[in-house]
Amino acid sequence: MTNELPDGYEISTDPARLDVGLTHRWLSEDAYWAIGRSRQKHEDAIASSVNFGVYDQASGAQLAYARVVTDRATFAWLCDVYVDPAARGKGLGGALVEAVKEHLEPYGIRRILLATADAHGVYARYGFTPLDTPEKWMAFGEQ
Repeated sequence: MTNELPDGYEISTDPARLDVGLTHRWLSEDAYWAIGRSRQKHEDAIASSVNFGVYDQASGAQLAYARVVTDRATFAWLCDVYVDPAARGKGLGGALVEAVKEHLEPYGIRRILLATADAHGVYARYGFTPLDTPEKWMAFGEQ
């Protein structure tokens, strides 16, 4: 599925454009998976990731965020996907997921993983499927 970015918006991986305070607030106060994340932890995550922002072209305001942890060779983990509540329903989230996939395509990465408690249907529209063999996967730490 291709999800075109609506007119008037742009996606950038330029870390200098990120509104770190805003993205920290979104995640630490409103994203169930990151509630209470410290500002320092957020900044460390940004520094070690490929970051994507969706911006309003007219105002420059950031409206969505996602980051990818990757070795740029074999593996990527899509995480911290968040769209500002006021900007939801405009297709920005889908366009963001597609931009991530397109960005990673030249690296020949075999697998992009993500975890979600409630958006399986959303990600399925962009080609994500449940693990075929979840019994092979393990985790260390909080789950």
